[in-house]
Amino acid sequence: RTHASPRAALAAARLPAMAAMAAPAPAPAVFTLEEVAKHNTEGDLWVAIDGKVYDLTKFARLHPGGIPPLVDPAVAGRDATDLFFGLHRASVLQEKRHLKLQVGVVADAGASSAKAKKGGKQAAIPYAEALGTWRKFSPYYKESHHAFRDALRAFMDREIKPHCKGWDDRGDLPTREVDKILGDAGILACLVAGEHGVGDLLREEGLSLPGGVQAEDFDYFHGLILSEEIRRGMDGCYGVSDGLIGGVSIGLPPLLKFGTPDLIRKFAVPCIKGEKRICLAISEPYAGSDVAQIRCTATPLADGGWRVSGVKKWITGGMVADYFTTLARTEKHGPVMLLLERDNDTVTTTPIKTSYSPAAGTAYVSIHDAIVPKERLVGTIGQGFHQTMANFNFERWGMIVSGNRHSRMVLEECLKWAFTRKVFGKTLVQQPVIRYKLAEMAAAVESLHSMLEDLTYQMCNMTQEEINKHLAGPIALLKYKQTRVATVVSDNACQIFGGRAITGSGMGHIVEKFQRSFKFQAILGGSEEIMADFAIRQAMRQVQDMPARL
Repeated sequence: RTHASPRAALAAARLPAMAAMAAPAPAPAVFTLEEVAKHNTEGDLWVAIDGKVYDLTKFARLHPGGIPPLVDPAVAGRDATDLFFGLHRASVLQEKRHLKLQVGVVADAGASSAKAKKGGKQAAIPYAEALGTWRKFSPYYKESHHAFRDALRAFMDREIKPHCKGWDDRGDLPTREVDKILGDAGILACLVAGEHGVGDLLREEGLSLPGGVQAEDFDYFHGLILSEEIRRGMDGCYGVSDGLIGGVSIGLPPLLKFGTPDLIRKFAVPCIKGEKRICLAISEPYAGSDVAQIRCTATPLADGGWRVSGVKKWITGGMVADYFTTLARTEKHGPVMLLLERDNDTVTTTPIKTSYSPAAGTAYVSIHDAIVPKERLVGTIGQGFHQTMANFNFERWGMIVSGNRHSRMVLEECLKWAFTRKVFGKTLVQQPVIRYKLAEMAAAVESLHSMLEDLTYQMCNMTQEEINKHLAGPIALLKYKQTRVATVVSDNACQIFGGRAITGSGMGHIVEKFQRSFKFQAILGGSEEIMADFAIRQAMRQVQDMPARL
């Protein structure tokens, strides 16, 4: 399956809206709660929610929860605001099919009408944003960072987020049209905006970055914002996020870092524009975190090209990739990084079923006697392993950013639920045990974010060589910590949401998707144990030749 066209859907949605703008909308009918109360039977069923009146008579038999909840005496003909928001997400009322059910508004509806007069605005949720609850000022972010975030969020909320849950649930693979939307918006260009020479390349191709940011000004805090807003804008759908962006975000940078100008123009530019797709092919059935054990082999040919054979496994985005940035071993020359192209005979893919959505395009890649021209060598012969490691540092940093933003999203869901859900006569947030769990989650997410910003600041003031030399250990340490934090968040969120945390629809779907997928980041890009061990080994290198006595 492939994604339905968001552009076509949006265009269709805008046509009636544009027609409606030609004439002012009639004033809604006004009803008292006493008038609403007269419509309280299955054959004549009204309900008031948040200051608005809905006629559910015809809808009742279509209600996913059946008729009984709607004819309950606390619902039929009553103001059911509290009950409704205890069972449904607020976004349900904004769905087109449900907007049609509104027949008027409530006159003098007390708390409900007060909410309506405020325009339905929600209060700021504590800890839902890094720059929010307590972090009011920051030395890290400039005006360009804020403009960049605003532009990214507006784009994701408008073009991508409304479709993500459907794509994720159905396992839809990305389409070329969706890729083109991302390319035209400069989202894919952001993945390599910090690389040398990209500014000139983008101007030549008529591409620009969101928020008017120039590639020459694009720093790691812009990259941090990019990773955060993409994960947030995918509505908690990790599978869709990996399918649309994940594979490209790790497969494309090596071409810009190590590729020749011709390689970049011929293969990287179409990926940046959303015309082609690329992924990173490193892991194998024989080698995960232990990259040195790969068995995919490249044999040199007389004309300078390579013959490649082997397999790659768990390749994110592989099912829809046109190109594969591939690490292979050689008999005499050391590891090489090569750019392979999909071919029905020599480079093929098979889907791998994992615990998150097939929308990620996770693939098993079979490479059988693929001929790779010499021009598709990425970087230097014998340096493939070092190029892979250099790429890993930035890949891991991006995983930390997006992973912690996902944890923050789940924390936000828990806080909203705790304010809404009532048990034993109290909202959840009034229960001390729930407040403890919320505090544990908030403390973990916020402290990790603070170290992440410090690490990002160091990156902004170092060369790539210095980053690889001095920050590989701290990045690994923080990646380990991020997935430990996610474990706490997932455990607590499941207990707070109860049965809804293991239900794929309704109030808890973001938590349900998170608890099925958060372990991916504890394995991909380097497992927790490898990251923790690597971090300490790197730190010990600094003192191994010096006395360190008590």
